[in-house]
Amino acid sequence: MKLKKVSLRLRIFIGMISLVLLASILIAVVTIYQYNEEAQDYHRERLERKEIAITEHIDFVLRDRQTTYEITTQNIPRIFKEKIFEIAEIHGMQINLYDLEGDLLISSRGAFAMDSIVRCLDPEVLNAVSQNFQHRFVNKTISNKVTYQSSYSFITDNKFKPLAILNLPYLENDEFLNKELNEFLLRLGFAYSIMILVAIAFAFILSRFITKSLKTVSDKMAKTRLEYRNEKIDIQDTSQEIETLVTAYNSMIDELEESAVKLATSEREQAWREMAKQVAHEIKNPLTPMRLSIQSFERKFDPQDENIKQKLNEFSKTLIQQIDTMSSIASAFSTFAKMPAQKNETLNVVEITKLALDIFNEDYISFISEQDKIIAKFDRTQLIRVVTNLVKNGIQAIPEDQENKRIVVDITKDEFNVIISVSDNGIGIAEAHKTKVFEPKFTTKSSGMGLGLAMVKNIVETYNGTISFTSNPGRGTIFKVSFLKV
Repeated sequence: MKLKKVSLRLRIFIGMISLVLLASILIAVVTIYQYNEEAQDYHRERLERKEIAITEHIDFVLRDRQTTYEITTQNIPRIFKEKIFEIAEIHGMQINLYDLEGDLLISSRGAFAMDSIVRCLDPEVLNAVSQNFQHRFVNKTISNKVTYQSSYSFITDNKFKPLAILNLPYLENDEFLNKELNEFLLRLGFAYSIMILVAIAFAFILSRFITKSLKTVSDKMAKTRLEYRNEKIDIQDTSQEIETLVTAYNSMIDELEESAVKLATSEREQAWREMAKQVAHEIKNPLTPMRLSIQSFERKFDPQDENIKQKLNEFSKTLIQQIDTMSSIASAFSTFAKMPAQKNETLNVVEITKLALDIFNEDYISFISEQDKIIAKFDRTQLIRVVTNLVKNGIQAIPEDQENKRIVVDITKDEFNVIISVSDNGIGIAEAHKTKVFEPKFTTKSSGMGLGLAMVKNIVETYNGTISFTSNPGRGTIFKVSFLKV
């Protein structure tokens, strides 16, 4: 699912929940890191404290204890033969004492466990202890996920001369700290689970509150039409940004209504002007031959002429023919101007289309229907008018001298609509004329007023239908009318 297709409401909801989850994960990571740092500090400081305490205890034995042994490196095992166990037990640490060459002198471990003790120190450890300013070195190792530390430092005599190297092995036991960490994370998880539930409810309410106003605005905008009267938006208790948007929309509605009124007035005036020009032009065409006929008859009129009756009949026929033409023009404009009545008769489209085709005598007109009965709601007279106009348009599009003339009227249906197709193999419609086909008074023929297709479009759209066409110049045109079936 692409992000741009996700609704704003869902984005706000996901964003807030993601923020809470991210915060909980971040806090958990920081907590674990902090516990690990504290554990390391605890073990380091504990080892230092133990080392200081044991060193002081050993110094006390060396300086204050009455002994017959001289305080030398060689006598360390004799001096601490019994005392090293006491010191180790008091401080709870294993104690190993090495000479300055790194050889083991004495250890607090029992004899049976001596095999596990390093009897000779690594030269790197000796160098680290001797070269370090504090004469102290801590070696850290990890084995089987368990961390071990070993501290090495000098034991000195009364003159602060090194006698031996004190080694304190230390096991980092994190069981207690891990238990505390697990308990804390458990409490934190419980707290954040409640917080996430609260955040989900809060995010749902907040996103709904934010998008409710936006949805109202978008619904109103979607219904905005230039030709209708649009309602303004009235939203209470909203944010400043939404209020600004609503104010801008209401101002736009006011301007749109003013523009619509001006546009409608201008279009009506322009339509009447164009209609008046067309009517005047069409009426002038028969008036000119009528005037010429009257003038010619007046000049040639002779009561004594033996053919006067024949000439009078010819003159009368000419006038009647032109008067019929003017009457036809008036009827055509009247038909176009009058909107078809929406009777919504339930009729068989196939039957009515066959009836409309009966008035044509052209043998190259053929009819096809996938079914004998397709029911729709349409005005009977208007449907006949639609079919006859489209067929007439096809006949006029085929040149008189063309061979293999063909007009096919085809009726089909889909899930919701009935479709009437009228195709011809005439001259087709030029690319420059395709946008003007349904305009009143547009025609490419030498006769006619160009109202047929405009009237068809007017009728079809009145019944919430559509009309379209495809055309290939020189090969023909297909007109398709579609409207709801029952």
